[in-house]
Amino acid sequence: MSPRAPVQVQVQDRHQFDTLIDARSPAEFKLDHIPGAINCPVLDDEERRIVGTLYKQQGAFEARRVGGAMVAANLARHLQTHFSDKPYHWKPLIYCWRGGLRSGSMVTWLRLVGWDAQQLAGGYKRWRQHVIATLDQRCPQLQFRVVCGATGSAKTRLLNVLASEGAQVLDLEGLACHKGSLLGAVPGQDQPSQKAFETAMVSVIEGFDLAKPVYVEAESRKIGRLALPTVLVDRMRASPCIEVLAPPQARLEFLLRDYAYLGEDGEALARRLEPLRDMHSKDTVNRWQDWARQSELPQLFEELTRLHYDPSYARSQSLHFHQWGQRQPLHSPTLDDEAIGRLARELLARP
Repeated sequence: MSPRAPVQVQVQDRHQFDTLIDARSPAEFKLDHIPGAINCPVLDDEERRIVGTLYKQQGAFEARRVGGAMVAANLARHLQTHFSDKPYHWKPLIYCWRGGLRSGSMVTWLRLVGWDAQQLAGGYKRWRQHVIATLDQRCPQLQFRVVCGATGSAKTRLLNVLASEGAQVLDLEGLACHKGSLLGAVPGQDQPSQKAFETAMVSVIEGFDLAKPVYVEAESRKIGRLALPTVLVDRMRASPCIEVLAPPQARLEFLLRDYAYLGEDGEALARRLEPLRDMHSKDTVNRWQDWARQSELPQLFEELTRLHYDPSYARSQSLHFHQWGQRQPLHSPTLDDEAIGRLARELLARP
């Protein structure tokens, strides 16, 4: 039996296929891709540069003549490696930037073999349109419960436990690979691109039951260098708030556990504090940087929390969250794992 005729496959139908193949270059794939896709480029990064240069300097024919040979060689390699064990009934869906020549070339060859290969209409560009439209449409419908609390209140840890208990959670800092503060960069982890961050958000949001609450941590408009979509920020700021309240000593103990890695490179920690010179006196920042260089984290974290983070928190919450005056308190004398588990269960038991 020959494969069915080519059809215009839409983004919402992508799950009907066995494999989703991104035919773009590795650099394009790294920047962002449809979740679950594998990268089988028909032109690698250098080949794409060469073909693009030929197109500009010598025209379309020469670019296609040279590029065609590269594409043929890469397709042959994929047939001998990635696709060598695929059965006759395998159904791949292939996309490139706009659903053009790159994915079209792969579809043609795979169909000649006998597989029911199809092309994603509009390619990755259509996927980006889907991401933006999904955020615009679904964010205003999310039943957010915004978890607030001063620095060191274990808000992200609370979200993790809520998720393990079966609650719907949107962990924005986890998706952004950043803890959301001046010292929030995660060692050994780069933040994703803005597009990949938005793709990750959509992947989570599409799975939510809109009739049930979604727990999310209070965030500013940016997490590290990544911007939150305005429609998401607006929905968060209009939603009910829950405030985790713990004594300063409990918060300090949690911070010392959660940020213990900062003591491994005192000079790097001192450099991170340099932007605070615009908000605090020279002597204060110098003292903080000296503590950082000496890995004196208890003194540093205590003063940073008391003199910098807490005053900022008090101002920002009432300014940005419209239901701050009606917030629900969530008290805990400690913030160890047992206490955080107890807070999660208490929160889920509330009406």
